[in-house]
Amino acid sequence: MHSARLPWGILGTASLLAFVLGCGGGDGASSGQEGPGPSPGGPGGARTVAVEVAPVETGSIARMLTVSGVVEPIRTVGVNSQLSGALLSVLVEEGNAVRAGQVLAQLDDRELQAELAAAEAAFQVAEASYERAVQLRDRQVITLPEYERERTALTAARAHRDQVRTRLEFATITAPIDGVITRKEVEAGDVVGSQSRLFDLADLSVLVVLVQVSELDVVSLHEGDAVSIGLDAFPGRDLHGRIRRVFPSGDPTTRLVPVEVALEGEAMNLARPGFLARATFALEEHTGVLLIPASAVIGSGGAETVFVVEGGRAARRVVSTGLTWQGRIEIIAGLAAGETVVTLGNNILQDGAAVRVVRAPGAAEGPDR
Repeated sequence: MHSARLPWGILGTASLLAFVLGCGGGDGASSGQEGPGPSPGGPGGARTVAVEVAPVETGSIARMLTVSGVVEPIRTVGVNSQLSGALLSVLVEEGNAVRAGQVLAQLDDRELQAELAAAEAAFQVAEASYERAVQLRDRQVITLPEYERERTALTAARAHRDQVRTRLEFATITAPIDGVITRKEVEAGDVVGSQSRLFDLADLSVLVVLVQVSELDVVSLHEGDAVSIGLDAFPGRDLHGRIRRVFPSGDPTTRLVPVEVALEGEAMNLARPGFLARATFALEEHTGVLLIPASAVIGSGGAETVFVVEGGRAARRVVSTGLTWQGRIEIIAGLAAGETVVTLGNNILQDGAAVRVVRAPGAAEGPDR
């Protein structure tokens, strides 16, 4: 009899299949670098799914809101000329720090000096006439109307002298507050008119960011609340501020309410007026709550579930969720601290499926054993 011979192609295919089945055994001893996915070898030949897991932790979470605004001084004062005339000198430049009362510029005051001299002389004449009228009135030499005329003339002369003195003081432009010159509109020799803008003076003792917040969110904000500040000029720097005031009314069209945030600490040293800032508010903060990675939750709209690993198998669990922030989600009900949830591979799991845990996120990297 001739023994039956199998074709070499069939023998090769059978050998390859046996090798693949042998490498995917269900003892779970696969390399930690193996990605999540189903593999054969569970009890009774059931498919085992490789998954990543994370523990249910207790911590804090908040709903955050980030709004952009521009850094501004707490106040900016415009310095105007009270007189018309030519500027003899301008004593400051942009960026100069000045004190209240410091001279910023000087107008040509020669005409006013002459006018004041005439007013002083007229006042002295009126004062002498009034003193003589007092003496004559005491001796009843002049009538009461004559006395009143001299007294009124003295009052008018004093008022005119004081008026000229005030105008002369206006010829010297001084700083109304402590601050920094942020804009200079004139140079020496310019002729300016009354109420012409000469300088902008900013009070940089406090820098603020004015942002617009929705009426739905502003009710959760209060004066004194801490705020996280980011400056585009200094990316990656974690800066701080505090709510200085929440405006009492909002825009009836946009439904936005202004909120003023004062910069604190390092932010005051780094920021400059005009910088773009991003203020992040913690609208709701829950402490001592259960937290899991958001990727562990399947479904939405009140139908959220997770898979919990129990005894090498996945068990579907219905959960109630709360706030979500930075990849973590609050669990209100359905889980207990310390339980293990599936974070990767849960989209192909079924309730009761056998699972094989691979290296969990954040685990220390090391050689597979």
